[in-house]
Amino acid sequence: MQQKEKDHKKISKFISYVLRHHPEELGIELDENGWAPVDRLIQKMNERAFDISPALLEEIVANNDKKRFAFNEDKTMIRASQGHSISIALNLAPANPPSILYHGTGEKNVTSILQTGLDKRERQHVHLSANLETAIAVGSRHGRPRVFEIPAHKMQQQGYLFYRSDNGVWLTEAVPAAFLQLNGDD
Repeated sequence: MQQKEKDHKKISKFISYVLRHHPEELGIELDENGWAPVDRLIQKMNERAFDISPALLEEIVANNDKKRFAFNEDKTMIRASQGHSISIALNLAPANPPSILYHGTGEKNVTSILQTGLDKRERQHVHLSANLETAIAVGSRHGRPRVFEIPAHKMQQQGYLFYRSDNGVWLTEAVPAAFLQLNGDD
């Protein structure tokens, strides 16, 4: 990985940390929908020696492989697309999920998840993906990856709501254990 890519990744991770979990780390405030003023974010990051410009921020947002961030229409505000541990209203409308969604985790978590289901823990939602490859990649961050298949359409028919974030991540409040099937297990 080139130095420029490493620097951009470091900046992206820090912005994610601030906008999803700890805006106070930079002394910025998010509005009720998670938006922060771009100029204030840049100012505070530069005070922390990040050397970021509006153009660099736009490049990081545009090229982030997970599309973690979104600008408002005039690019004066920025927010994380999902994954917040702080209370904000993303104002996402319920959406019709695909028949099957996936959740990747590490092998060490499988027994517990099969007993209790998936819950949002410190986040606002459980995160699910529409494709197996993404779930495997997410699971590999936690050790040997294991993937759960979730019959999202069936859950929706039973009253569970699903949302799709701006970056394509599927969100729901919880997935009870009865709806979980390990991928590859019969």
